[in-house]
Amino acid sequence: MIASDMDGTFLTANDEYSQGRFERILDNMKARDMRFVAASGRQVKNLQELFEPTIGKGYEIDFVGSNGAMVATSQEQLYAVHLSPAQLSKVIAWNAKNPESAENIIIMTGDRATYVSNHATGPVAEMVFQFYPNVKQVEKLMEVDDHILEITFVWPNDEVQQHVAELREIFGSELHATGSGFGSVDVLGKGVDKAAGLQVLQDYYDVLDSEVMTFGDNGNDLEMLQKYPNSFVMPNANSFMLTAVQNKALNTNVNDGVLETIEHFLGI
Repeated sequence: MIASDMDGTFLTANDEYSQGRFERILDNMKARDMRFVAASGRQVKNLQELFEPTIGKGYEIDFVGSNGAMVATSQEQLYAVHLSPAQLSKVIAWNAKNPESAENIIIMTGDRATYVSNHATGPVAEMVFQFYPNVKQVEKLMEVDDHILEITFVWPNDEVQQHVAELREIFGSELHATGSGFGSVDVLGKGVDKAAGLQVLQDYYDVLDSEVMTFGDNGNDLEMLQKYPNSFVMPNANSFMLTAVQNKALNTNVNDGVLETIEHFLGI
């Protein structure tokens, strides 16, 4: 099983990937009875749309979406962990009292849609519509009628690790906070991360840890990069990630680093 983060890792830019090269690798992987997993902070629905050009040709891809809060095969959803209304209320209340959150945007990822305040405008709001499917702007987030997988805070600055550390200190025993890049911090259910999501697929397909390869570039990839021996951090990753993970991919994301490393590893 080979699992890769998307933004800053697998994708070159603007939701693009080298489709022909990737499909040749998938043909080789299928012959070896191997699976490819898109493991991302994006929702499963967004990932399915992203890979539709390849899926439409009959290729099978599995998904760990919303940073591990939802797991799906090409045929069915296997797993989902939702935040309770009480947990949502606590996190939103914390944000309201945080003086550094005056200019941030709150995004709630639900089963049916993505919800953002109707006060959201400008470049950050445009980013939300790019990376999330079926976005609905609402007046009051706590009145949304949906099951929520994660809540995301997007700050106009890049002090992500500072906010992650604070959230973990406050909610560490109940929730999981992680940084996803682009100034965003995701808050998920306890024990929810990409490694836990991959374990669901490992159990489903009977795959050992030693048979898993992973790629990533940011804090929300750290659990899966540190769990599996065959894990690679992208050369374009933040410095703290380059320090935390020993193995480096052979090239950056814009130069198909994930595909090049897979080809080298499999002898393609």
